[in-house]
Amino acid sequence: MSLSRHVVFRGRVQGVSFRAFVEQEAVRRQVEGWVRNRRDSTVEAVFSGEAADVDAVIAVCRRGPPHAWVDAIDQRDGTAEELALRKQDSFGVLPTV
Repeated sequence: MSLSRHVVFRGRVQGVSFRAFVEQEAVRRQVEGWVRNRRDSTVEAVFSGEAADVDAVIAVCRRGPPHAWVDAIDQRDGTAEELALRKQDSFGVLPTV
């Protein structure tokens, strides 16, 4: 079953290679989408793929890379319009908004 999720990670998630970590985990699990920093110090991502793979990426991102910590995760269903923001066919890092 396919799933699309929009996720905002809160905590110490900027300046600790969090986006690269998210990208690596998504690519490893063949999840499509994107990740980007937001000016409010959060990291926003859209994940799309098999439900188990999307859930696995979100779960591992709760821990994050060394020196990061996630205090909270806000989730909702992702939209086709959000997924369309990506610059390539798989997973990518978008500019800060």
